[in-house]
Amino acid sequence: MKIVDAKVVVTSPGRNFVTLRITTDEGVTGLGDATLNGRELAVASYLTDHVVPLLIGADPHRVEDTWQYLYRGAYWRRGPVTMAAIAAVDVALWDIKAKVAGLPLYQLLGGASRERVRAYGHANGRDLPELFDSIRARRAEGYQAIRVQIGVPGLSNTYGVHQDPALGQENATRLDQRPRPVVEEWDTAAYLRHLPGVFEAVRNEFGPELPLLHDAHHRLTPIQAARLGKDLEPYDLFWLEDCTPAENQQALRLVRHHTTTPLAIGEVLNTVHDYQTLLTEQLIDYARSAVTHFGGVTPLRKLFDLAAQYQIKSAIHGPEDISPVGMAAAIHLDLAVHNFGIQEYSGHTADTHAVFRHAYTFTDGHLHPGEEPGIGVTLDEELAAAHPYRPAYLPVNRLADGTVHDW
Repeated sequence: MKIVDAKVVVTSPGRNFVTLRITTDEGVTGLGDATLNGRELAVASYLTDHVVPLLIGADPHRVEDTWQYLYRGAYWRRGPVTMAAIAAVDVALWDIKAKVAGLPLYQLLGGASRERVRAYGHANGRDLPELFDSIRARRAEGYQAIRVQIGVPGLSNTYGVHQDPALGQENATRLDQRPRPVVEEWDTAAYLRHLPGVFEAVRNEFGPELPLLHDAHHRLTPIQAARLGKDLEPYDLFWLEDCTPAENQQALRLVRHHTTTPLAIGEVLNTVHDYQTLLTEQLIDYARSAVTHFGGVTPLRKLFDLAAQYQIKSAIHGPEDISPVGMAAAIHLDLAVHNFGIQEYSGHTADTHAVFRHAYTFTDGHLHPGEEPGIGVTLDEELAAAHPYRPAYLPVNRLADGTVHDW
């Protein structure tokens, strides 16, 4: 069996997605997600101009060898553009291999380690009444674990809180709506004063058993993160996510020393090297990288196997800008790995579900990848073409004096 065609499809059914479709000489096709939110065309070009020519004539069954060839052969390693491109190839090859075997992907990864995959959803509000309504809505949808984000008094907009529902959960903006990214405001002191009272109110309203999560989104210094983790201890969070910029692995030593609140890190990390200190010193509890941004199923499985030696669990990143192709691959991996923790699941628009028909299901707060051979996703290219790419940016963040801050 040989690869005879590889095509990059860029479509925007509510959000921009980059998909790689690989076809073999026996007519078997595989899909991979290469979406990098706000920099989609950089990955599309990397694939089209540099990777696709290397795939034609290759053996699609040589998944590990192809991964090493694309990672080591480029010399310029790592980084989100490179790793998203490699991820698309890797997932597409796993999709083909599983289809040829006549099995869902998770069976090739060792089979199921559980019956279903617990997911968490996002609740948000500009104030407590809106937040409570949002939590109730997520619970009505079946979610049994919920991420809580809220507006901060005095700030007009903050991460994770809808200001304009048309912009989506992360307020991604298109150039035909605004000429530049949305600028969000930030005041760390106000946030640190406000948040503990929010979780006290949520616990009083919804009780002690509902798993609650919160994302600080890289905005705190290590000592500020340590303070927040300690202040939130009475409210028994499932985790505090991205409490300080993840690139500084050593910073988590200070946070870990001061709080027992579980910590989740990793959605912006692209290789196992980014995790080395975090894992070996047990500075986090959950590893958060996405299949799509970590180079695919092959390296992420290896990361989770390493993390398991340090009692650290998986928690694959699952925002709206991971396409159903990337989400399906994640759910297959979730079902297979022993040290599964939880899966983020934001869902997608109806248009996205139509373009990417998928076998995975969401029921009673849990996901299952389905039993179709491969990853279980079909791309409707005709419908995808009806949703052309539209330039969009994620927001940027500034302090009151205008200084650019971590978003």
